[in-house]
Amino acid sequence: MESKNFIGGEWVSIDGKETVVYSPSNLQEEVGILYYSSDKHVFEAEKAAKEGFKIWSKMTGIERGNYLYKMAEALENNLEELAVLASREMGKPIGEMRSEVVRGINLLRYYAAEGTRSNGDIIPSSDKNVIQYSKRVPLGVVGIITPWNFPVAIPIWKIAPALICGNSVIWKPAENAALSATKLMEIFQQANLPNGVLNLIIGKGREVGNTLLENANINAISFTGSSNVGKQVASICAKRNIKYQTEMGGKNAAIILCDANIEKTIPMVLSGAFRSAGQKCTATSRIIVEEGIYSTFMKSFSEAVSLLKAKNPLLPDSYLGPVASKDQYETVSSYVKIAEEEAEIIAQGSIESDNDGYFIRPLVVVGVDTQHKLVQEEIFGPVTTVLVAKGYDEAIQLCNETVYGLSASIFTTDLSKAHRFLEEAEAGMVRVNQETAGVEYQAPFGGMKQSSSHSREQGQSALDFYSQIKTCAIKYHF
Repeated sequence: MESKNFIGGEWVSIDGKETVVYSPSNLQEEVGILYYSSDKHVFEAEKAAKEGFKIWSKMTGIERGNYLYKMAEALENNLEELAVLASREMGKPIGEMRSEVVRGINLLRYYAAEGTRSNGDIIPSSDKNVIQYSKRVPLGVVGIITPWNFPVAIPIWKIAPALICGNSVIWKPAENAALSATKLMEIFQQANLPNGVLNLIIGKGREVGNTLLENANINAISFTGSSNVGKQVASICAKRNIKYQTEMGGKNAAIILCDANIEKTIPMVLSGAFRSAGQKCTATSRIIVEEGIYSTFMKSFSEAVSLLKAKNPLLPDSYLGPVASKDQYETVSSYVKIAEEEAEIIAQGSIESDNDGYFIRPLVVVGVDTQHKLVQEEIFGPVTTVLVAKGYDEAIQLCNETVYGLSASIFTTDLSKAHRFLEEAEAGMVRVNQETAGVEYQAPFGGMKQSSSHSREQGQSALDFYSQIKTCAIKYHF
């Protein structure tokens, strides 16, 4: 498998720097070749996208929706091939990867149906004989920058609403997901979208990503990635006066109160903390336990963690695989070292692999204060920290004591405290008796504070970002 650019309806080979891609679960297994684009490819994509927009924006919503249905069908027909490639490339367990592709199929069909929905309102006029109404209209050319941890779902939950609203797209995926992106584009090519409507550029963020952001003549950017880069994206877009959307970090908390059903709670907290090797912005990286249940919960939770094994992600029973790359391994390992030196590791899983890979055993850490790095900084790996709270009030205080505000959950059978939590937790997505990860595609996705910008992804909310409102009025008796 080799990465390629897709520009103006044609595959474009990249002449330049190349890197061999090895599987993070087996560093001797070659997955493919990654080629890096130059600035010229960005401007070629910009030109193609502008031409594609002229055609795409003039189509009806129903016509655009039919193309999205074809994209969904093609993706469904190639589900297994894409899932295996993505699992080999970035290490996500195959079961999770299959589910992610299914989510992508559902997202395409969900937004395809938006082509038949009303996209405006009739507004009363103070003048006689006037019909006044509003309608959604597209932005133009949209740049999309996506991360590696959800190589199928995140690109689609940006691309699908962008397309149904009538925009053309330039997509720049993360390097660690470039092969999966190329395969996904090959699949989408089967839908025969008009040339230039959907373009793919492979390359480094600090090179082609910056060119797309700073110099290409685009109308909006949707970005998912780190908080530091997200803030730069927001600043540049604000100066250019173009629309932007940034989804960034999280330090999500799960609160366990004394009346929680421990037997049902443990699997959900375990899943939130360790599936995908903790490489989710919605991962449970803080566990806040009410002191009256602490000993009971920690005994059961530690036993469950001890049974976890990081292993080959292609095995059908794989719960978590490796982290995605050498850089990721070094970053997460630095936090593991901090945990070993400055905290107490109260529970840990194991590594079950004969191959040399970027495996990190699941860890549960205690014994640090609320301002410690392990509590405040996003680790993005299979490491979670446990804090103790005297009661609900302290638990919600600890939950909110972070610069992030993406997701939070509480486990309780007390309906009054559940409703209080939904009101008082400072997070964009709050859940009762559910893990912090796993928000459904038809619901708005996004956070508060430093986790997100001012808009939301997925659901109906995504349409607000990828369109603008035009108010129309006509005096029919003149």
